[in-house]
This record gives sequence, C-alpha cells and structure tokens, in this order.
Amino acid sequence: MSTHEPIADRDGDTAPSGAGLPSRSAAVSPAVSPAVSPADEPPATDDVPATGDDAEERGWRGRDLLVLGGICLAVLLLVNVFVAQPFVVPSASMENALRPGDRLVVDKLAYQFGGQVRRGDVVVFDGTGSFLPEDGEPSGIGPALQRFGASLGLAPSDGSVFVKRVIGVGGDRVTYHVGDQHLTVNGVPLDESDYLFPGEAPSTVGFDVVVPPDELFVLGDHRADSSDSRDHLGDPGGGFVPVDKVIGRAEWVVFPIGHWTALDRPAGFAAIGAARGTGAHGG
Repeated sequence: MSTHEPIADRDGDTAPSGAGLPSRSAAVSPAVSPAVSPADEPPATDDVPATGDDAEERGWRGRDLLVLGGICLAVLLLVNVFVAQPFVVPSASMENALRPGDRLVVDKLAYQFGGQVRRGDVVVFDGTGSFLPEDGEPSGIGPALQRFGASLGLAPSDGSVFVKRVIGVGGDRVTYHVGDQHLTVNGVPLDESDYLFPGEAPSTVGFDVVVPPDELFVLGDHRADSSDSRDHLGDPGGGFVPVDKVIGRAEWVVFPIGHWTALDRPAGFAAIGAARGTGAHGG
C-alpha cells in the first residue's frame, strides 16, 4: 500500500487542503484583477460626489454670469448717458405725434460735433431754470430709484424733463395774433397741418417774441393741452429754453408696437429762411 503525499508548492510548503483549489501561481494571472470585497468597491459613476474641481468650475460659471451681467448693465448705462436714451411720454401735450405712455428714443449725439437744433425738431430738454425754478434735486432712495428708472426708460421723469417742438431758434421773431390761421416765423406763415392737433388753432393767446441767441421757443403740438413757452413769457427766462439744456432730439417712437414711427422734421419749416444778421439757423 503506497502512501499519498500532499502536493508541495514550489517553495516547499505544503499545498492548502481542499479539493480543486488552484495553485498560487494560477491565482495571480495577469488577465484577472485581484479580488476585492463588496465593501471596498468604488461607488457607481452616477453616485460619485462632485470633486473640488467640479465645484470650483460651477463657482466660476456663476461669477462669469455676474460679471457678464455687470458689463451689459455698464454698457447700457454708458449708451444712455452718451448716445441714446429712452423716455416715457407723460402727457398729451404732443398729441397726435406722441401719446401718453409712448416710449421715445432720444439721440443725444444729434447736436454734438457741430450739430444744431433746427426748427421743427422734437426735443427733450431739462426745464429747470426755464419752465421750472432752479431747485436742487430731492435726495433719498426713492427719488434716486425714480431717476434711475427714468434713465432706462422704465419710469416717467421726475417732472423736470419736457418734450416739445422747436418753433423758433436764436434770432427768430415768432408772432401770433388771436384769430389768425397761422403763426409766423420771421414774417413767414408756418404751415402746421402736418402735426398740429386736429381742429385746434395755433394758439389761444397772442404773442410777439424775438428768441435770444442760443435759446429756443418751443410749443406742444396739442396747443390746448400744452404748457410751453407761451405760459412762461412773463417768467425770468421769458419762456425760452437754453440750447445747452437740450438733452437730445427725439428720433423714434418704439413702444407700443402699433405706434412705431420716426419723428421726421415737418415740411412746413422748409419755407422759413434764416433770419438775417442774427445768426439764426434751422431753415
């Protein structure tokens, strides 16, 4: 009877007991990864929490959006200050060209670089010192927010900004006698049929004024519902608006959509020549 000796490993140790167990050399085949217990297995991809790099990337995205928003706001404010600014029409004084609630775009470069205010232009101006007394701006968060909203065209102005049509420029003589069909500029009858509110006379009061240099005589198109140069003839400024108080020329009505229009200079002003020897312009 022969004895059965256990299989010896290459290092001389006795092989572990148990039928069919592979040798140590077979268990470390390069094609098979070492066994890992379920507790040591890495979590599934969907359950992997964000790493520090991912969180930092999301943080940068948020900051980039804030920076982009700030740049857009800064550009918008710069455009409003120097190029074009929206305004809300607060009253019916310029009907039918402008209606209450209309949004205007005012060209603030129209009178820069040698440009001059011309008769027939619809202008937006600061009436402080001409239509209003010289008072300081009110302080506080409420007035500041109101002025900011007005600068973006989201709110009416604080009452110091007006929109009117230029009838006379520096040196012009503007005259009207109650009952006349037309007012005259430098003796020339002005045809206002293109813009004067239907059925209205050129004025309900008479006047005869000579516009000082670098100032303007302005009227609303809706003469019966407009407080303009006529109403301030006896004031210290005589009802005239200094040219340097003009914010810009109203170019377009952009809202509401049904009232989109360009505010072109009416043809009637072409018949008025410049006043001689006064430096007037705008013919």
